Amino acid sequence: MDMRDRVSAALKDAMRAKEADRLSTLRLINAAIKDKDIAARGTGDDEGGVSNEGILAILGRMVKQRQESARAYEEGGRLELAEKELSEIKIIEEFLPKQLSEEEAEAAVDTAIAEVGADSIRDMGKVMAALKAKYTGRMDFGKAGPMVKDRLG
Repeated sequence: MDMRDRVSAALKDAMRAKEADRLSTLRLINAAIKDKDIAARGTGDDEGGVSNEGILAILGRMVKQRQESARAYEEGGRLELAEKELSEIKIIEEFLPKQLSEEEAEAAVDTAIAEVGADSIRDMGKVMAALKAKYTGRMDFGKAGPMVKDRLG
């Protein structure tokens, strides 16, 4: 079952169960996917919509946005809004594959460096591209970048 079908099925289940918060988050996910479909259509990349990898990237961005919002709300003393953001993160993460642990991420970085044959910091882009191709949605690239830099620097 592809990502689009999983989201649609979850949306229907939330409607039947009358889970308003879950339903609202799933509608946001659907809207983000449709926005990306429309943008792809405008550039002529219309091959049945966004791929599963594209949907994983969208979901990853949504999680990151909500983490930043939750942090800002907590700093501002708006704990109820921070809780809402954190509950949305949990719902979105149901559709993401399991995140790599710190050790798995380090092993993946080492493997990518070996596969690409990187030996200097100038090869960082190649290594990051290899990681993104293989681990989209499963790895935090904000943390992977410094790891690659340490290994190559």
